[in-house]
Amino acid sequence: MSKSLILTTGIYDMIKDHVKRKKATAIQEATLLAQLKNAKQVTRKELPLDVVNIDTRATIKYLDNNEEEVFTFVAPDKAKKRNNTESIMSTMGLALVGYQAGDTLTWSFEEGEKEIELLKVEKI
Repeated sequence: MSKSLILTTGIYDMIKDHVKRKKATAIQEATLLAQLKNAKQVTRKELPLDVVNIDTRATIKYLDNNEEEVFTFVAPDKAKKRNNTESIMSTMGLALVGYQAGDTLTWSFEEGEKEIELLKVEKI
């Protein structure tokens, strides 16, 4: 977790509010607070195209089994299962937001800790 996340000010504030409202587990909360402390805040125009944010599609690989999965992240009020979209404030959204393609991270999910490689990020 030594790498600083790149977050828009809006996402930074959403994550702070999420933590303040106690919507994350204690482990996730500690991770998020540490990430926020070191995060680089930018405007949407300054955000690199390969950083996970709202309106991005992220391709990941779980390093324990080499399985790949694709997530399409949108604003919380736009997330719909039937459209295969996921809220950026979902557990996976919080795990990946602010990371760039090529990054590797570890996140605590309900089923345990997982190590993930972020293979590709595309704007949608």
